[in-house]
Amino acid sequence: MTFPFSAAFRVTIAQRCRDFPRLKHEGEGLTRAAVAIALTAADDGSGETAFLLTSRAARLRAHAGQWALPGGRCDPGESADETALRELEEELGVARGRAEVLGLLDDYPTRSGYAITPVVAWVDDLGQLRPNPKEVASTHFVRLDHIHADEAVTFETIAGSQRPLIRLQISKDRYMHAPTAALVYQLRELVAGRVTRVVDLEQPAFAWR
Repeated sequence: MTFPFSAAFRVTIAQRCRDFPRLKHEGEGLTRAAVAIALTAADDGSGETAFLLTSRAARLRAHAGQWALPGGRCDPGESADETALRELEEELGVARGRAEVLGLLDDYPTRSGYAITPVVAWVDDLGQLRPNPKEVASTHFVRLDHIHADEAVTFETIAGSQRPLIRLQISKDRYMHAPTAALVYQLRELVAGRVTRVVDLEQPAFAWR
């Protein structure tokens, strides 16, 4: 299956985001955060839709070197939309006016103390990416058709948890785990026209702190 980066596909995803029965985290004690799932044209000339993924800088105090969507904690009085677009600009240099918010997916509570809201955005004209070296080690375009394959997603078990650990393949020899993999997996299911909950998908032990 292919997912061409086109006006028609944007309309389809926008409608699915509007119809999505989103789950909000209502509990106490977690810090609010948001990430941008920025849909744009793949960088390989295929005409396919991709999302922007980063590898976090090695010098960061938390989760250094891990795969991540552009994002961070919400400032006081800031909505999830505003946080995601601000972080997309701060981390990758994508001006806020270039991104159109299509909708929000389920909040994902992390073991490290955050409730992450995924914000699906459409970026017709990406412009020149300017990754912030203090936060981003590298930037990657991950095509939706690549993560759509059945073999791209596997579930495992780990010691100390009854929850399934998700493992999502993003290239021939690269994989990511929750929380990022859980958010991307829910996007994958949305693109396929399915509503799939991810709140119970486990993170690897190295991400528990």
